[in-house]
Amino acid sequence: MINEREQKIIDFVTDAGECSSKQIFDAVELPISYATLKRILSDLKSKHYLVSTGLGKGTKYQLSPIFELIQPIDMELYYEKEVDERQIKEHFNFELIRETLVGHSIFTTSELKKLESLQQKYTMNISGLSENEYGKELERLAIDLSWKSSQIEGNTYSLLETEQLLKEKETAAGKTKEEAIMLLNHKDALDFIIENKGYLNQLTVSKIEEIHSMLTKELGVERNLRKRRVGISGTNYRPLDNEFQILEALEETCKVVNGKENVFEKALLALVLVSYIQPFMDGNKRTARIVANAILMEYGHCPQSFRTVDSIHYKKAMLLFYEQNNITSFKDIFIDQFQFAVETYF
Repeated sequence: MINEREQKIIDFVTDAGECSSKQIFDAVELPISYATLKRILSDLKSKHYLVSTGLGKGTKYQLSPIFELIQPIDMELYYEKEVDERQIKEHFNFELIRETLVGHSIFTTSELKKLESLQQKYTMNISGLSENEYGKELERLAIDLSWKSSQIEGNTYSLLETEQLLKEKETAAGKTKEEAIMLLNHKDALDFIIENKGYLNQLTVSKIEEIHSMLTKELGVERNLRKRRVGISGTNYRPLDNEFQILEALEETCKVVNGKENVFEKALLALVLVSYIQPFMDGNKRTARIVANAILMEYGHCPQSFRTVDSIHYKKAMLLFYEQNNITSFKDIFIDQFQFAVETYF
């Protein structure tokens, strides 16, 4: 979280606009030395809360263009207000994709260092596995992902029942046919990604649609981009309802994702933006999770199962992105689940 003195500095810079460290020091009443202020400003830059221009005494600071996107928000405090009491961004924000996310990293230096360290551990771990051993671990992860991804969407199969279904094709008593199909579709989509290396070297709208088709096969869900309005429970955020704008938003998302050099950014942005756009009548978050994992695997990174995510926490973090365009809570989920996958499966 942002501490009190950091908040005072951020508040001043927000009001004052571009300003020097000397101006900040003189204006913000803090019991600290000038050298300490400089260290705080450097730290705020490393977290991407502030950006600077110029060098030496000519250095000027201003609020980062992505501050709103990455500033810490207490999610539990946020949801103390009921849906109609919250001040939100009700409409889809094209500027977020076209401008805010272009040229700015959504991860801090320390976050990327942690993720890269975990990736190195994953690479080292799998180097000692035989092809058969690696395949078994990947299958275990795929079962967990199929279960959790379906559970988030209301599927009532247990993890054990999911394993029986995917391994033995044994359906669980008292469950619906649709629940079994949803799980089997997840496994089919994951198998397709694993078998078709290079498929998501470049993200395209047609590939997102194809993955959605695999996940919703035989579930009575309309394929292709939706042509009418869709509502989301628990929020007043209203996704785009114009098919041409939906296509445009997806194309812009693909452009942003493909333009990122960092694989973790590619995966996280695909995960949140496909969900945010809601391009299909149903199956949007499932599609986003598979697309994100396909990107990770395409570049030799560890996939995620989301097994230990609380479904309500996941939905709240996603709604926070919808309502405030704030990615912090969901980014925490992404980092935690990447760590869990590296340490659990490989």
